[in-house]
Amino acid sequence: MKLYMQVLIALGLGLKRNWHIFLGLVLGVIAGIFLHQYPHPVVMMAFTFIGQLFIRLIQMVVIPLVISAIVIGITSIGDSKQLGKLGTKMVFYYAIITVVAVIIGAVLALVFKPGLGAAAYINSDVATGIQAQVATTIEAQKGNLLNIILGFIPKNPLASITSGDMVPIIVFAVIFSVALARVGEINRPFVSFFESVFAATMKITDWIMCFAAPGVFALTAVAVSAFGIDIFMSISKYLGVLALGFGIQLFVVYPVFLKIFSKVPVWMLYAAIAEAMMVAFGTASSSATLPLTIACCEKRGISHKVTSFVIPLGATLNMDGTALLQVVAVIFLAQAYGVALTPFIIVQIAFLAIIASSTSAGIPGAGLITIALVLNGMGLSPEQLIAGFAFLFAIERITDMMRTLVNVTSDAVVAAAIADNENEINYDLLNNPNDYNDVIN
Repeated sequence: MKLYMQVLIALGLGLKRNWHIFLGLVLGVIAGIFLHQYPHPVVMMAFTFIGQLFIRLIQMVVIPLVISAIVIGITSIGDSKQLGKLGTKMVFYYAIITVVAVIIGAVLALVFKPGLGAAAYINSDVATGIQAQVATTIEAQKGNLLNIILGFIPKNPLASITSGDMVPIIVFAVIFSVALARVGEINRPFVSFFESVFAATMKITDWIMCFAAPGVFALTAVAVSAFGIDIFMSISKYLGVLALGFGIQLFVVYPVFLKIFSKVPVWMLYAAIAEAMMVAFGTASSSATLPLTIACCEKRGISHKVTSFVIPLGATLNMDGTALLQVVAVIFLAQAYGVALTPFIIVQIAFLAIIASSTSAGIPGAGLITIALVLNGMGLSPEQLIAGFAFLFAIERITDMMRTLVNVTSDAVVAAAIADNENEINYDLLNNPNDYNDVIN
């Protein structure tokens, strides 16, 4: 059977279990089209409230879930050699997937040139100034990466938790958990506390997921209602390049990756995480989907030891879909403004996109926000490219939904590969959808 048919069958199995979420997506699109033609402020306000309520409820448990999952995952490994082995393998796998995503994005953007379609909307005098500024400042922006690395280390972990700054939280949680793993049995009272926190947050997640269908419906309706046909036509090539890139990542890169590094059947893995994939698409937030991603993996055969260590880190640091989007978006802007893309600039864009994507929060819109870091490497700011950014933000919700689907799937793919390598996967359960434990009832 062809691979794409296997994937479609797998997704079909997921839809069979979770038809109400899929129905919410479809009805959301229909409602959005209707509201675009016949806007109704009260209905839009209600849908916006429902959608934001759904995201807020899940974001409420993200920080306690991430911290407790990392503490349990690292301390449960115990052996520092095994911990280093899992961590090294995780970083290696995530790096492979992200670098491939960046290469795909750059190649597609350079081949199809999506920015040329928007060039007619750019002021020629502004474009000339941008070209000159890039040419004179590209060599001067060298010190930003050191500041980014320093930003990973929290000055005050409690302040990072209060502000929701996920990368410093992750760094502190990992360092603290490694220390707990090294001190021995004296860590048991503290680890037991976080085991209770993790169990409680997972139970809250079960309750929240009962609200998944109306939440996804409302979010989708609001997103679709904001767009008109004209804006899609003017930058349809940009949207098409992104869709093609994300499709290659989902249906080519991940299957090949699993084939090379594990024996996990990709169609069964996609069936196992179908709920998480659909909620990721509907919410456009990998952080909001994190509890569901963990639940899908754990209840369908991947061990808690692997999921609690790999997936929370991946949800914060592994953003290959975001990296692909950022590369395409920056090249789109460069083409729209007539900036000459030398090999050096392309490599710099790709490298900065990898760094920027890892600092991107797992919330809607974060992928475009951190593009500022990539542009800064070219000596530009988003304010200078206001016309080009207007195009990107006009369809930001749709591109966000696609890139989040890729990000979440990537986390599960890497977790499955590592679980297979470490004999931490139950294939009898993974390969039998009829025996799956329900995540959403």
